[in-house]
Amino acid sequence: MRILAIESSCDETAAAVIEDGRKIISNIVDSQVETHALYGGVVPEIASRRHMEAVVRVTDLAFRKAGMQPQEIDAVAATCAPGLIGALLVGANFGKSLAFSLSKPFIPVHHIRGHIAANYLAFPELKPPFLTLVASGGHSLLVLVKSYTSFKILGGTRDDAAGEAFDKVARVLGAGYPGGPKIDAMARGGDAQKYTLPHSKVKDAPLDFSFSGLKTAVINLAHNAGQKGEEIDKPALAAAFCRAVVDTFVPRLELAVRETDIRDIVCSGGVAANSWLRKALHEMASRLNVQLYLPPLNLCGDNAAMIGSQAYYEYLAGNCGTTLQNAFATADISENICTKIS
Repeated sequence: MRILAIESSCDETAAAVIEDGRKIISNIVDSQVETHALYGGVVPEIASRRHMEAVVRVTDLAFRKAGMQPQEIDAVAATCAPGLIGALLVGANFGKSLAFSLSKPFIPVHHIRGHIAANYLAFPELKPPFLTLVASGGHSLLVLVKSYTSFKILGGTRDDAAGEAFDKVARVLGAGYPGGPKIDAMARGGDAQKYTLPHSKVKDAPLDFSFSGLKTAVINLAHNAGQKGEEIDKPALAAAFCRAVVDTFVPRLELAVRETDIRDIVCSGGVAANSWLRKALHEMASRLNVQLYLPPLNLCGDNAAMIGSQAYYEYLAGNCGTTLQNAFATADISENICTKIS
């Protein structure tokens, strides 16, 4: 089964053709990073307008790279939640319209389910059940993937997502946007022991995260130094921040492994590209003797290939939408967005 997938939840307009949920036939990503870098972060209205300008061109290129005509696909999928609502509506409405014009099924996909599914494309042997750490710009979750379409949240952030904290810290350190790769690069060679940063714990919720205190601590440290006319060792502070993020994620993932006795561990989302986190996860996997799956760097960020992969399994489960399918700014990963009303 070949599915055309559309992704437009934030600042990448993407289209891909995926076969049977596991094979990438084509995968095109049109990034808006340079545009939004001028403002230090994503401007929703600009993102929506850029998606409108790019979606037809990107889809046409995906078909051409796949060597296919639109009539040859078996279904159309699009991200319908969660994300920037204006951006989501561009991809969702385009996908629905294309599916209707071709008399093909339309498959709405949850963006975070897609991030998890990116690993199916890289690892043909991977199948549920497994544990996944989702670490992205808008989400930080520990999830038990019970089946391809059944998910249980074990823990999550009580405030900021890790990726959001990376962007804010990058801004205060003058690293630029997007913050994840900028801070990762800045931290290379930095002394992570030079600065002491908080490692937050959530009372009575040992698998939950909190990043707002960590983010605020970095911002205050930098501002206080500036007021005193002192120089900040930016590589060292970036390294300390990366270490603190790792020390927030990894012990909780390790606890989840011990509590569930699940032996297959997956990391998903843009923050999965962070070199500090990847190294720490490899060390944890060796220590616990579990199988670790880390997506290749080109599948960590937003892309349509991951949406096409998850769409295949949603289709097999009967989770297809109609022309009335809506998009949603928020949606729990356990929700079936085909039946979501508000």
